[in-house]
Amino acid sequence: TGINIRGFNSNFNSKNLQVNDGRFATLIATGLPMGPLTTQVKEDVERVEVILGPNAALYGPNAHNGLVHTITKDPRSSQGTTVAVGAGNQSMFTARFRHAQVVNDVLSFKVSGEYTRAEEFDFADSVYIDRNGDGIKEGYEEYKLDNNIEFLRGEAAAYISLPNASDIIISAGGSNSTYLSPTNVGRNQIKDWKIGYIHARYTSNRFFAQVYNTTSYTDGTYAIDQRTKNYYAFIDAGMSEAEAEQLSLDKAYGAPFDDESKRLNAEVQYHEKFGSTGVVVGAQYQRDNANSKGTYLLDNDGNDPIIVNQLGVYGQIEQELGEAFKLTAAFRGDNHEIYGFNFIPKGGIVYSTDKGAVRLTYGKGIAAPTIINMYGNLFNGLILGNAEGFTLVDGSKVEKQKVEKIQSFEIGYKGEVVPRKLFLDANAYYNISEDFLSPVTVVGVATERGDQPMSEVQSGYGAFGGLVATYVNFGKVNTYGFDLGTNVYFNDQFNWTFNYSFFDYSYDEDDLEENDFNGDGVVNKLDVLVNAPKHKFGTGLYYRSKKLFSNIYVRWVQEYDYFSSYQIAAKTQDLTWRGTPVVENARSTDSWNYGPLGGFVNVDFGVGYKISNVFTVSGQVTNLFDAEFREFTAAPFTGRLYSLELKAKLPAIGK
Repeated sequence: TGINIRGFNSNFNSKNLQVNDGRFATLIATGLPMGPLTTQVKEDVERVEVILGPNAALYGPNAHNGLVHTITKDPRSSQGTTVAVGAGNQSMFTARFRHAQVVNDVLSFKVSGEYTRAEEFDFADSVYIDRNGDGIKEGYEEYKLDNNIEFLRGEAAAYISLPNASDIIISAGGSNSTYLSPTNVGRNQIKDWKIGYIHARYTSNRFFAQVYNTTSYTDGTYAIDQRTKNYYAFIDAGMSEAEAEQLSLDKAYGAPFDDESKRLNAEVQYHEKFGSTGVVVGAQYQRDNANSKGTYLLDNDGNDPIIVNQLGVYGQIEQELGEAFKLTAAFRGDNHEIYGFNFIPKGGIVYSTDKGAVRLTYGKGIAAPTIINMYGNLFNGLILGNAEGFTLVDGSKVEKQKVEKIQSFEIGYKGEVVPRKLFLDANAYYNISEDFLSPVTVVGVATERGDQPMSEVQSGYGAFGGLVATYVNFGKVNTYGFDLGTNVYFNDQFNWTFNYSFFDYSYDEDDLEENDFNGDGVVNKLDVLVNAPKHKFGTGLYYRSKKLFSNIYVRWVQEYDYFSSYQIAAKTQDLTWRGTPVVENARSTDSWNYGPLGGFVNVDFGVGYKISNVFTVSGQVTNLFDAEFREFTAAPFTGRLYSLELKAKLPAIGK
């Protein structure tokens, strides 16, 4: 699962922030949302808040395009025990549980856990290799591909109730995950990737404080693309298949992505209302400690972990103007150890009635380069991070990366159009984006990275001679669109939803200095990788009674072209991508172009029945008509998925 908001998607998208119970749920080195690595079980989810647009003023520099905040249940209002077991096609089996209990007036607790396994759809990505040295690459299936998927996760939390409506909440969680993950150059075989956290929070009427530590560990994950290339390189060097297999699976040659990273976060916040004025002030601290054991970062084989500190202060003022209007102003001052100080403002005005509200807002956001952008070390130094800049053989400079910037103007309405019948949520926005953080790109032959000779930095210097690919800033693009969501309640049993999104963009084709990313003298869509459909909609019909519940949901996504480093999904056109013509159903650079993404109608269906006060049985079918559609590159076409589930809900002890 990958979530993208308002364009600029890629196979390595870190622009959307994932937050779980106020805790940043992103990987330390890559900045990617944890996604399937999460520790939460769905029976413990209270609600999911999706906030669109830049929200860096309160959440920090990673809330660039928006954020997804998952909030779990309070055991004091959700006592009892839930156990669920389910099975479906693709060898899917899942078992989950949650227990919540109020011990006394002071102490409450909850525990939850899940084990899920399945098999990915049959699909082998092509790996292209020049085995004869004549420049002609042939495609090979991924070597030792493992389609098994397995997740083990769980959490526990204690809630301590204090006088004056104050709480102390102490929680911890962990997960162990195995699955396939698309990247810009192929796929990673995620093997037993472990995530852990411990989190302490204090809340009261005026104060909020939290401190948490997040850990990330794997010693079995590897890049399938590179492992495949290594295997055939050993074969071509004269080794037997058995010798090549043994060596390609060896840690030193198996293209590993090890990780032993951790991150410390702390936050303190004060909020108060003085008459008609509400005030919030706070500070956040983050200390990243990234350690790849030398497998993908410039961390000296793990002996010199990469440590980056960030400190941010923020504030917000809400001023009521009579009974209808409210002004909001927010700011953030963020100091990044590598990229210095950035000021991020946000402001808005809201007009409210008893049925809804109209809002007009302005916001600025930034996206700081991730640790892998700054200190990456991939494929023996062919790809290097750009925290210090490069000097090329002709004496020219490649500037070190800086933060990406976005400004957003938005108008919206949310409320009841027809009381208790028709609800509407609509917004329109206009964004100005500049200094994009580019995908990895070849910049030329370098003599120095910062003030260090390339011969000392690039482990494969003997083969590459300083030829390097890295990340740079470029471009200025305007994006705009609108979102429309409705919810219609026909009666207490039936409701209907409909949502539609429009998205488009523009750029100056004559501004070669800013927008000609690939340097071919022409500015086109290959320079500005938006990777998003212009139109999409979804609609659903829901039914619920005391015993029976059901839903059907239909989703349409317009066809669109997608380019992400070596990954491509596009129709045939008079364009050249990384030296290869863009041709559908043909090889393009080092991947196979199956054609555009989107262009499908998908139907999902679910039905359930409450057998008793304890037991409920349900079934669901995703992609009911087995339509062949693709939503990502380096991934299989999504086929029909169906499952049955039995759930038991036991009342709280003593109830």
